[in-house]
Amino acid sequence: MKKAEKLVKKFDLRPHPEGGWYKQTYKSSLTVTSNELPQQFNGERSFATSIYFLLEEGDYSSFHRIKSDECWHFYSGDPILVYVISENGSLEIITLGSDFENGELFQYVVAANCWFASRPARGSEYCFVGCTVSPGFEFDDFELANVDALSSLYPNHRELIAELCRH
Repeated sequence: MKKAEKLVKKFDLRPHPEGGWYKQTYKSSLTVTSNELPQQFNGERSFATSIYFLLEEGDYSSFHRIKSDECWHFYSGDPILVYVISENGSLEIITLGSDFENGELFQYVVAANCWFASRPARGSEYCFVGCTVSPGFEFDDFELANVDALSSLYPNHRELIAELCRH
């Protein structure tokens, strides 16, 4: 059994709509009311949520955005690339992994409302990471990108967007 298959089984991971596998591991019992949150949120949110997230070679997480900051944590496996398009259209490619001496990061925060996607770095068999979101993640705050719409917003990233969008 491959290591990725063992992780799926051990942690009871499920397919994620953006690609890959996930399981929510934490949801704060404390909440922030809708009156205390910025207008972009509809309803209360937990203070924070966390998931395990797994990508295997050849898979990817489609471009999407959420209304909260998302902190990525590297756990095991091989490096993963996180592609972030900021609201001003600049592209940043972050490598999460364990080789900190060569610039890989253990953590990285994707700012709220940025479009982002991820995939295993070339030669990676699997990438096992975690994501912590605050205010806590709700699928109401999740938007998968449409390849044509996102490409029209950021035409200089059209090729990458086409590679990392499912529709």
